[in-house]
Amino acid sequence: MSTARYRALIAVAQQGSLSAAARTLGVSQPTISSQIAALERQSQIELFHRQGYRMSLTGAGRKLLLLSQKLLALESEAEYFLRDSGKLNQGELKIGAVGPFHVIEMVAAYRARYPGMQLSIRMGNSQQVLQDLENYSTDVAVLAGLYERPELMAREYARHAIIVFAHVEHPFARRQQIDIRELQGQPLLLREQGSTTRTAMEAALQAAGVKPQLSLEIGSREAIREAVARGLGLGAVSEAEFIPDTRFKPVRIAGDPASTTTYVYCMKERSESLLVRSFLDAS
Repeated sequence: MSTARYRALIAVAQQGSLSAAARTLGVSQPTISSQIAALERQSQIELFHRQGYRMSLTGAGRKLLLLSQKLLALESEAEYFLRDSGKLNQGELKIGAVGPFHVIEMVAAYRARYPGMQLSIRMGNSQQVLQDLENYSTDVAVLAGLYERPELMAREYARHAIIVFAHVEHPFARRQQIDIRELQGQPLLLREQGSTTRTAMEAALQAAGVKPQLSLEIGSREAIREAVARGLGLGAVSEAEFIPDTRFKPVRIAGDPASTTTYVYCMKERSESLLVRSFLDAS
């Protein structure tokens, strides 16, 4: 069977309608409609719920979606293997990431080695990035923190200490480093629950028996920077993610008790594929 039907299924699932899927694939809406109808007629299973123009996957549709994404990923692997004697002179590598700080330098290194490859980066939170990887929407993923799942393979890329940064008028701004115990009672601005930086920082504080004033939870690095700049508290960030600013000063924590680790992930079953291996080796 042609993979066009599976591509149509994926497009409709992602776009939510026949017309949007047709625009994405550059074909007519009747073509998409007939491909979906052919899949349902062949299997005698309803793959989509129809609500007017909107379409959403049924339980069976979700299972077929995962298989379709896996099938197309394997098809790409076969093409890379057969083309150019197994060399990556052209093609596309899809990368998922939670932030730009390491993935951009990885992309630069990869582009230098494989200038003919097209690269795309899909940003999201950790849950979305992992879901994209497991759904074969991306080939590799770059995340902070270790997620131990049997279907995943992780390779450590870099480890960085977590530092605090203070408004220039804060007493800590005149220091190069502080002891973690000096954070006792200090207003500390942290990311939302689930943030890798927050998890590592809270573990270090608990181990030291330190209780800062955690009165404000903020959902982005940019917002924390602005809060620190307005004197609302101290920020905590991986030193690799700290961006210099005249409004505040970075301060190390003696002994680096908290740190984050960046990993490159792939599906374990694809760890030896030509495409995935090329990124792992370049990183």
